[in-house]
Amino acid sequence: MSIIQNKKAFHEYFIEEKYEAGLVLQGWEIKAIREGRVQLKEAYVTSKDGALYLFGSHISPLTSASTHILPDPTRTRKLLLHANEIDKLIGKVQRAGYTIMPLNMHYKGGRVKLDIGLAKGKKEHDKRATEKERESKREAAQAMKKERR
Repeated sequence: MSIIQNKKAFHEYFIEEKYEAGLVLQGWEIKAIREGRVQLKEAYVTSKDGALYLFGSHISPLTSASTHILPDPTRTRKLLLHANEIDKLIGKVQRAGYTIMPLNMHYKGGRVKLDIGLAKGKKEHDKRATEKERESKREAAQAMKKERR
C-alpha cells in the first residue's frame, strides 16, 4: 500500500533501476507517516561512510505523539540495504554520474519501505518529449473510449 510518491523524480529523471530499502525511523515518525504527514518532493539520497542516507524528506510531527522528545522534521534517516546493493549503487554514482532518488514510500509487512531509483537527469527536450508522448496516449485512450459507445 503506497503512502506517498515522488512524482517530481519521474519528471526530472530517467529511472534506470529500482531498489527497495528499509528506513531507520523513530516512533513519532511512524505515527506521523501513518497519518500521511510525509513529503518526498525535496528529498535525495547520499552515501556517507559506506551507508546510504535519506536527506530532505519532511515528516511533520504530530502534536499528540510525544511530549518528552523534540522532533526534527528534516532529520537525516539511514537506509537499510544489503551491502552488495549499497556497493553497486555507490559505484554507479561515483563512476557513471547517476543520482539516487527516493521514488515511493509504502508499507510492506507492517513496515515502512522506501523505493529508491538509480536516476539520470533529463534535459529540457527530453521532458517535452515525455509530455508529448503522455498527451498522445491520453488522446488515443479518449478516442478508443468514444468508439466503444
